[in-house]
Amino acid sequence: MCNISAFSVYSEVVDLTDNNRAALSDLRSSPNPHSPMRIFVIDDHPLMREAVVLLIRRLHTKASVTELDRLAAVTGAVEQDGMPDVICLDLKLPDTHGVSGVRELRQQFPDVPIVVLSAAPAEDFRDLSLEAGADVYIEKSAGATEISRVLKSFLDDSSDPEAITDPEKLSKRQKQLLVMLDRGMSNRDIANELQISEHTVKVHLWRLFRRLNVKSRSQASHLARTQGLL
Repeated sequence: MCNISAFSVYSEVVDLTDNNRAALSDLRSSPNPHSPMRIFVIDDHPLMREAVVLLIRRLHTKASVTELDRLAAVTGAVEQDGMPDVICLDLKLPDTHGVSGVRELRQQFPDVPIVVLSAAPAEDFRDLSLEAGADVYIEKSAGATEISRVLKSFLDDSSDPEAITDPEKLSKRQKQLLVMLDRGMSNRDIANELQISEHTVKVHLWRLFRRLNVKSRSQASHLARTQGLL
């Protein structure tokens, strides 16, 4: 049975014509080997998966997108395509129950942003998803505009190919974060001091890591100390 919210989102982002379907197929079958960002879209509903992929393509034209219909396919996808930079996850998959998919992915990818796109009402699973390790919860019924707005915060790629070593090229907030990381502060500590949510902290750190071309807190702190960024 066709999922109404999936059909609604799909209808907003692409006209259901043979020409547009062919264009989408071309986009999906021609990933850019030089893409700096790799995104996994995990959803067993083909229509919704295509809609999310098309939204991602519009937001980040050079993104390499891997489509999966179940959680068990993730390991093979990593072996074939490499580690993801962002994961878009549907909660209701053939091999998941509740927020088990979020927990499993967070354990496997501790530093990768997880965006949950679910047909379930936010009051049912939002808090559970965030507690399990998701970075954000979006209802599929929110529509293409809202989904795009949220995805854009994770797909914004302002990083340079080489690591930044000039403090003047970092924002005031990024410099603040480096100091806090060097002090060993947790995401919760940073959130409390800056009076922002932990989710926002995760997004800021993710952008900072991409800006510095590093993969972890320790790498960011080491680079900051050795390159005079503090």
